[in-house]
Amino acid sequence: MKIQRVPSKWAKTKVILQNQSLSLYVPDTRKYDLGVLKEMLALYTMVYIKPDRGSFGIGVMRAEQRTVILSPSQQKSEMNGTTDNNEIEQQEAQILYILRYAKTAEVFFSPEELHEALQKRIQNRTYLIQKGIDLLRYKDRPFDLRVLAQKSPSGAWETTGMLGRVAAPQKIVTNYHSGGSILSVNTLLKNHMNPSETLSTINQLRTLGVQIAGQLEATYPGIKEIGLDIAMDQQMDMWLLEVNTLPSIVVFKLFPDKSIYRKIHRYAVAYGRVKARKSPYSTRNRQYTKA
Repeated sequence: MKIQRVPSKWAKTKVILQNQSLSLYVPDTRKYDLGVLKEMLALYTMVYIKPDRGSFGIGVMRAEQRTVILSPSQQKSEMNGTTDNNEIEQQEAQILYILRYAKTAEVFFSPEELHEALQKRIQNRTYLIQKGIDLLRYKDRPFDLRVLAQKSPSGAWETTGMLGRVAAPQKIVTNYHSGGSILSVNTLLKNHMNPSETLSTINQLRTLGVQIAGQLEATYPGIKEIGLDIAMDQQMDMWLLEVNTLPSIVVFKLFPDKSIYRKIHRYAVAYGRVKARKSPYSTRNRQYTKA
């Protein structure tokens, strides 16, 4: 059977939300429009806007609502780049809307202005808006976790790998393909919890991988592998950002322990994603030389 891929993030989110216990891991996620943008910024002050279809963090943006105290001269500076230091200043609260993408930041003075800028980038595509999570950090850079679950040769779901992804400087996404760094989960968590808590967290991640795979399989019986993007906030709570049904497996080659990738590759061969490696000692590849 051909491996089933589900490109729509919204479709996968709706399936997971049907399971009450798993829905607790899903941050507030909705289809994007201006009304939803206003409501979610008021609720959370930070949101992520991302394409319903896509990977590698391409097209992901972050919007923030901030209240700042501006004097009249500062307000003029915001508008025309000038400041009158002799002016008698009276402080005033101002709500600003900041849009970030790649390494760019833009400032707007109303949600309507922000929406207009977003629409230029979204165009006619379907986008989602998701509650922003205050991610744990490693050396002052945010990170999240990738959990890989695969069908074993016996047909059971198994969590076969996990790793951490640290955002590149000034980037809002952690993806390796966007310049992020790959580190072990233990390395990233050891500054935030003790060894016992780290072990418990890893076991919880393993269980979550299998549970979410089973939930999705009930609707999409042809899936054979999934990659979970998991965020951890400052309270150590886990959040499922999204699920990828065509997860990268080659990144697991980067770890010194090659047995992890060998197992992942063996399972991928069993369900048909990749072909088995040819032995250098096979009859077909053997080269003979004359004595």
